[in-house]
Amino acid sequence: MQKVYLDNAATTQIREEVIQRMHEALGAHYGNPSSTHSFGRTAKTEVEQARKTIAKMMNAHPSEIIFTSGGTEADNMILRCAVRDLGVKTIITTKIEHHAVLHTAEELEKEYGIQLQFVELDMEGNPEMGHLEALLKQDDSKKLVSLMHVNNEIGNIIDIEHIGRLCSENGALFHSDTVQSVGHYPWDVTKTPIDFFTAAAHKFHGPKGIGFAFIRKNSGLKPLIFGGSQERGYRAGTEPFHNIVGLEEAFVKAYENLEEESKVVKELKAYFVEKIKLELPEVEFNGLSDDLERSTYTLANVRLPFDKQKALMLLFHLDMKGIACSKGSACQSGSNMGSHVLREILTAEELEKPSIRFSFSKYNTKEELDYTIGVLKEFAAG
Repeated sequence: MQKVYLDNAATTQIREEVIQRMHEALGAHYGNPSSTHSFGRTAKTEVEQARKTIAKMMNAHPSEIIFTSGGTEADNMILRCAVRDLGVKTIITTKIEHHAVLHTAEELEKEYGIQLQFVELDMEGNPEMGHLEALLKQDDSKKLVSLMHVNNEIGNIIDIEHIGRLCSENGALFHSDTVQSVGHYPWDVTKTPIDFFTAAAHKFHGPKGIGFAFIRKNSGLKPLIFGGSQERGYRAGTEPFHNIVGLEEAFVKAYENLEEESKVVKELKAYFVEKIKLELPEVEFNGLSDDLERSTYTLANVRLPFDKQKALMLLFHLDMKGIACSKGSACQSGSNMGSHVLREILTAEELEKPSIRFSFSKYNTKEELDYTIGVLKEFAAG
């Protein structure tokens, strides 16, 4: 039995260079970055260097990078503080956002009585720009638009520049959950009209438990977590120094090797799409995930031609064959509700068939994809 990891949208294998950097940090630099002695100053210097490195590579200011425990915390912080501190009365989003955004917005609606509005989706799962513009112009309330750059389940890529311009023209703030795109696509905050976005290191071969929020200078946001004055006062608590330098290393390596490594992964996805269509002609793709231009190169979400009874055993069968993949976001794996994303874009009949998300990285091979498709074909014939 082979071992094949095709769940990279959930988390990725850590680069060896990142492990080495973190190992050095854990062994040699154990001072508290907030301490004033030499041990603390050394750690603080490394934390601030990481902040400067990440900011420089995105044309941001170091003060605009706030380290968090990951994308979920960063999304929560931005949405909550925008309502609490900036007077946001309306949040505009879609029903296929990550639950870090959806559930936060729903709670804010209960707690603060804000208006929660959803942009209509087209048949492929993209937000309707005309409807978004209409919502922005509907009234004079202070608005925050929150739309994810790359959908974590179906891989659709939104036109983030167009949305940013619409928000700017209509006096709305713009936040994007960019957890699936930071580390995989280039970022220049001087060219993208956006107020806030989020990242998580474990999505681009870094450690879990660390990420960052981009918060545009002079935003007016205040702390969500109170205590010390760490992270420019935005987020109290001793900095996880080893994770921060791991994030920095993963971020630098992701962008130093972006052209070469993205080419490899794009070729893997193209091969997978072509091969599975050939071997299982009845297969369908959810969203735009077989479109190599309009969806991310890191994943494909396939709907397989199996009946409901057979579908119940599919993930178990793949796991028994050593293949790691998923039905959707790992964050909702404990739920029996299925994918909230697919419920919005598929018919009841289509939902009866099993949908599987296969997500790729530079560590995968065509041989692994051949094996996976072979297992699926064998299962279909069984």
